[in-house]
Amino acid sequence: MNPATNNPRTHVQDPTSSLAAASTTPFWLDDPSRPEPLPALDGKASTDLAIVGGGYSGLWTAVLAKEREPARRVTLLEGGRIGWAASGRNGGFCDASLTHGESNGEQHLPKENEQLTRLGLANLEEIEETIKRYSMDCQFERTGEMNVATEDYQVPELAAGHNPDIGDYFLDQAELAELVKSPTYKGGLWRKRATALLHPAKLAWELQRVALELGVEIHENTPVRKLGRRDGKMVLTTDAGELLAAKVALGTNAFPSLLKRMRLHTVPVYDYTLMTEPLTDEQMRSIGWDDRFGLADSANRFHYYRLSADNRILWGGWDAIYHYGRSLNAEHDQRPESFETLARQFHETFPQLGHVRFTHKWGGAIDTCTRFFPFFTTAYSGQVAYTAGFTGLGVGATRFAANVMLDLLSGKKTERTELEMVKKLPLPFPPEPFAWIGVKATTAAMIKADENEGKRGPLLKALDAVGMGFDS
Repeated sequence: MNPATNNPRTHVQDPTSSLAAASTTPFWLDDPSRPEPLPALDGKASTDLAIVGGGYSGLWTAVLAKEREPARRVTLLEGGRIGWAASGRNGGFCDASLTHGESNGEQHLPKENEQLTRLGLANLEEIEETIKRYSMDCQFERTGEMNVATEDYQVPELAAGHNPDIGDYFLDQAELAELVKSPTYKGGLWRKRATALLHPAKLAWELQRVALELGVEIHENTPVRKLGRRDGKMVLTTDAGELLAAKVALGTNAFPSLLKRMRLHTVPVYDYTLMTEPLTDEQMRSIGWDDRFGLADSANRFHYYRLSADNRILWGGWDAIYHYGRSLNAEHDQRPESFETLARQFHETFPQLGHVRFTHKWGGAIDTCTRFFPFFTTAYSGQVAYTAGFTGLGVGATRFAANVMLDLLSGKKTERTELEMVKKLPLPFPPEPFAWIGVKATTAAMIKADENEGKRGPLLKALDAVGMGFDS
């Protein structure tokens, strides 16, 4: 145990008091370098490729489309501001995994899990290369991620992942304490090459810059209300205009799909995050963490946390809240009980940080599907491609998904289009009230499993059997 935790002056009598002055604006978006708004679409226009959604999926699709065919006319329509939703407020973990973890990939796609691991690592390498080639200022750090055990039963599984050949190293409790100090840690698996950290909003803004420089036309504050076809062209109807397009790529994440048949394939869940004030040099010495890797613990309800460029700690996770009727509402972005729980758990993990304050507290919707990693489909005889279902691990996987959509729209067979991951849809969620009942029951079962040394009960085993289980 860290000696600092034996000093009563380092403990916070009421950890939630550290939230008192926290801003409700996501930290990453609270930045003076945010670009000025781009004009909305006004009137009628035409293009070769229309992209709906100005998050990572849409932005990567725009950039890659112009790299493939520089002469192609590409128009991106965003309902709000570029990167304002999940792409601008996530934790900034850019992971190589395309399947939300090796175990989850093995459970759902065992025949091609090895291939997907290879493709995911290649995708992360290509992201790093793109960031360097375009001099993208997004605070990219290839520091890896440390998965930590906070319960004894979690240690053997992490130890089994030790594989220096691929850059995965298990550390026992004493070895881990040399790198980062917490009284809660019992061991860790450091995946040195499989994860990078970055500033998520700046990645979106830099993708916007690059897209514009490549000739993409971007319209913000332009929600697409209707998608149809007329005289062989796709028609995207907006509040003040209409866009005709030969092809369309849909990257709308947690928002209801413009393809009505796909609307039961995702549900929005709300995730919550805190950000501390910058740590002093003394505070940094008290926790170590010189290697700046991301951290995540190993339970079903887990935390993810990392250092920012100015040595703040982002602390998120634990709760994943579903609201009846697939509700999407800005009021859900703030949940005091989640913030208070996160604050208490933060101070339990790092009691030596004492009265460090949180400057920002925020939440937002992510999309999830029943296999917990992205799926794909086409519509209108191949003129439209759609992807969704990233389940909070989309910072890296969205670029892969953008390539898949462009492959599908090209009509050509590629290694990506022949994947079962691309050809096979996950099971849809049921309609209400069954979706709400199912989510609540599954959440309760996962909590019970965490309290029972990870042992999965009847409901989780049944979900595993029908292809709706999750094991990251």
